Parts: sequence; C-alpha cells; structure tokens
Amino acid sequence: MTETGAETVLVEVMREHGSRLAASLVALLGDFSAAEDLVADAVEKALRTWPVDGVPEHPQAWLFTVARRRGLDLLRREANYRDKLRQLGWPVHEETDDRLRLMFTCCHPALSREAQLALTLRMVCGLSTAQLARAFLLSEATVAQRITRAKRKITQAGIPYRVPAEDELDDRLPEVLAVIYLLFNEGYLGTEPTDARDLAADAEWLATLADRLLPSTPEIMGLLALIRLHRARAAARFDVDGRIVLIRDQDRTLWDRDAIARAVRLLTEAGRARRPGPYQLQAAIVACHAEAPTWDDTDWRQIVVLYDLLLALTPSPVIRLHQAIARARTEGPATALTAVDDLAGSLANYHLLHATRAELLRELGREEDARAADQRALELTHNPAEQALLEERLDRPRQRDR
Repeated sequence: MTETGAETVLVEVMREHGSRLAASLVALLGDFSAAEDLVADAVEKALRTWPVDGVPEHPQAWLFTVARRRGLDLLRREANYRDKLRQLGWPVHEETDDRLRLMFTCCHPALSREAQLALTLRMVCGLSTAQLARAFLLSEATVAQRITRAKRKITQAGIPYRVPAEDELDDRLPEVLAVIYLLFNEGYLGTEPTDARDLAADAEWLATLADRLLPSTPEIMGLLALIRLHRARAAARFDVDGRIVLIRDQDRTLWDRDAIARAVRLLTEAGRARRPGPYQLQAAIVACHAEAPTWDDTDWRQIVVLYDLLLALTPSPVIRLHQAIARARTEGPATALTAVDDLAGSLANYHLLHATRAELLRELGREEDARAADQRALELTHNPAEQALLEERLDRPRQRDR
C-alpha cells in the first residue's frame, strides 16, 4: 500500500477508535499523559511500518497491541510493578465501561467545570485542541494548557478511575451530560463535516450509556431524545452538493418519522416525572419542529412558551436569540429584530446573531442592511457549509441585477 493510502486508513481508524484506545490505556497505566504518549508512539510506528508491510487486517487491534506492550514495558521499569499489576489487572473491560469510567474521572469535582469539559472532550471523545478552542471560544494554547493542568491534577490527587458511587452521581452527572451535549453540537453543527456523523453518533451512544447507568433519569432521557430528534432529520439538512438546507426548505419526506415518534415517546416518559430541565425543554422545542407536517404548521406559540421556561432555568443570550427567531413567526419581524438588536452587545462576535438579523432585515425590505449583516456573519463563521449559504445569499441581489 502507498504511504498516502496507509495514512488515510490510519486517520479513519484514529477518528473512530482513538479515544477508546486512550481510555483503555488510562485503565492500564492510571496516567493520562502516558496514555496519550503511548497512542502517539503507536501511530508513529504505524506510519513507518504500514506503507511497507501493509495495513493489518484489524488496524485498531494492532494499534492497541503496540501501545499496550509499550505500556507494560513502562510498568516493568517501576519498582512497584507487581503491586500495580495486581491492583490494575489486565484491562479486559468492555470499551464502553472504559469510556464511561474515563468520562466520570474527567468530571471529578476536584477539577473546575471548564477543565472537566475540556479534558473529557479531549480524552473520551477525541476532539482536537482546535475543535475545543472553537467550542469554548478560546485560543488553542489556552485550551492545551487547561487540559495539561487537569491531567496533572488528576495524577497528583490520585483521583480514582471508576464510575462513582451512587451517592456521588448527582454531583457528577451535570458535567457528564454537558460534555455529551457539546460533543453532539460539535458533530451536528461543527466546522469539520468529515467528523460530523461520527461525533453525533458517538454522543448518542454515550447518552445511551448514561441512560443504562441511571435509568429513568429525566434529564438523561431528555438529552437522548434531543439528540435522536436532531439525528432523525439529518438526511434533509444538506443538499447533494453539501450545502445547508434550512429547516423551512427541507424535504420532510426524508425525515425518519419512526425515529421521531420513538424520541417523542422517550421525552413524554421523561415528562411524567414532573422534573423539567434544560435538555427536556430543548427536546420539546425540537419536537415541535419535528412533528409539524409543514413549516407553516409549526406551533410557534408553544415554542415561544418553551423558550420562556428554558430561559427561567438557564438564562442565556443564545437562547434569547433563538426565542427571537420564534417570535418573528408570532409577532412579526420588527418585534423580533428589536429583541435581536438588544443582544448585539453580548453576541457581537456570534455569527448566528448577524445571520438572524440579515433574515429579519430582508423580511422588512432593508436589503442593504441585510447584506451588511450577512457579510459580518460570513466573516465570523468557519463552517464551510454556513459560509456557502451566506455567500449564496450575498450573491442573490447581483444575480437579479444581471
């Protein structure tokens, strides 16, 4: 196989299995940095040997074997090797167990919430430092430093690698769910479309694990329903050329109605506990869209009410922005534009604020102002699909003038 072909296979294998490999090595060594070094060593060896010897039949198993052998060599060099081996044993856990253990370890209360999120998304979910920097609106250097400090603190404090006891779960669960939510957002709305499907599926899988661990927990069920409702409509989100199709223009025959129905039943079951939370409310908003036969049939008034409830629990300018979009359908674009303009200070560098302003301005016949808002949105987004949509909008008036 050519060097390029081997590299392509390696990239695909690491995207699918890299975080699971790291989780298993943390189980063996109890050390985050050492686990990452072992993964890097195995990748480097693959880059040297696969182009010459060919890609192995099970490349992920090959990487794990190489990394594990190197890890055992490191353990043998330590004076307390036999004690560690007796304590840790051979890592024969299912990979689902390893990743769930690693997630709860990363979300230990000894770490700041920012460190918990960054470390879990890096170690458990395999997001790159660049992806994390975009998610947190920080520099890559800041994110890298945050992750390094968190790993050091876990090692120095001897934080155990395990799913916490039942009386500890309530304190750890919110961070775990936040990580899964951010992972899904990066996959569904992220800037690297080649990773999108894998990350969104990974988020659903991790939410399913959490549901198995804590069955009938309303917010876990709400998050799982939210993810499944979005994924049920994924087939209609892009056209054949990879361009975004807005929900009002989507072909709803492509939506998975059975998956939508199952997600709504899950959400309804969560609601019976009468303990509403942010994920349940977000899922209910998405359900209003998903159950509507057409754009015009959408229950916008119900959506506005749900946003009111969501804002009472989690005040956020981004949520207010989305509520303003719904208010445009119930109160008109002028009222919605006033609400959006009130957010200009807090969301000045958020591309969706400017894209939303552009749509509202266009509805009000203010084409030049709309073009300026779209141009600002284009400057702020790094998502290729969003860039294409905004460029298409900016090009429309010129096409009409030709």
